[in-house]
Amino acid sequence: MNTLINLQGKRGLVVGIANRQSIAWACAQALREGGAELGVTWLNDKARPHVEPLAQELGASLCLPLDVEDDAQLAAVFEAIAQQWGQLDFLLHSIAFAPKDDLHGRVVDCSREGFARAMDVSCHSLLRMARLAEPLMVNGGSIITMSYLGAEEVIPQYGMMGPVKAALEAATRYLAVELGARGIRVNAISPGPLSTRAASGIAHFDQLLQDANQRAPLHRPVGIADVGPLCAFLASDAGQAITGGTLYVDGGLHLLN
Repeated sequence: MNTLINLQGKRGLVVGIANRQSIAWACAQALREGGAELGVTWLNDKARPHVEPLAQELGASLCLPLDVEDDAQLAAVFEAIAQQWGQLDFLLHSIAFAPKDDLHGRVVDCSREGFARAMDVSCHSLLRMARLAEPLMVNGGSIITMSYLGAEEVIPQYGMMGPVKAALEAATRYLAVELGARGIRVNAISPGPLSTRAASGIAHFDQLLQDANQRAPLHRPVGIADVGPLCAFLASDAGQAITGGTLYVDGGLHLLN
């Protein structure tokens, strides 16, 4: 157990585990090591065989399907939390999506439909989850999402996800203000380039990763294991005075752009 971060007695939902390379997986491990009880979700039947064994490793109390484009599934997840736990202490939102044709093209050329879907899955889903989580966070809580430097700087090949992540960070700030009176903190974590399945959809990602490793002040690769402890800290009472921020885990790369 992680003795530096105490999550004993806390229960939280982790959304976004796809495999062992997922940021959400590293975060879930850190949360569990801190003593938290977890619920996890899988995207669809294709993902389920990869996620269920990981949920078992975590000793997850809840393991449910969740495609955030399906309102019924989203409602069912939070209803299950209400029925089994009666409350929620933290929520990790670690999902993003953009249609490949729109992602690989110029931002100015992206389709209306593609942009709307990317915004819905990657940003508005956070608002929907927060709305459902709010009444369950009876003792306050922590909501955490994942962003990227492309939200505030133009990153070559990141394309339309830049504006989408910018909206996500803005949503984080607004949620922090609106939910703060209930003791609910909302923060975004912005890791450097990470070798995940989601990142593989970005054109020339290997070059982006190499450049980041060379330019970042710490001159070392950043991995998913670097993100997990920060997530656990933000979920814990140790982070109870931190809200509305974007916290970087990128070896200092954001200082140079």
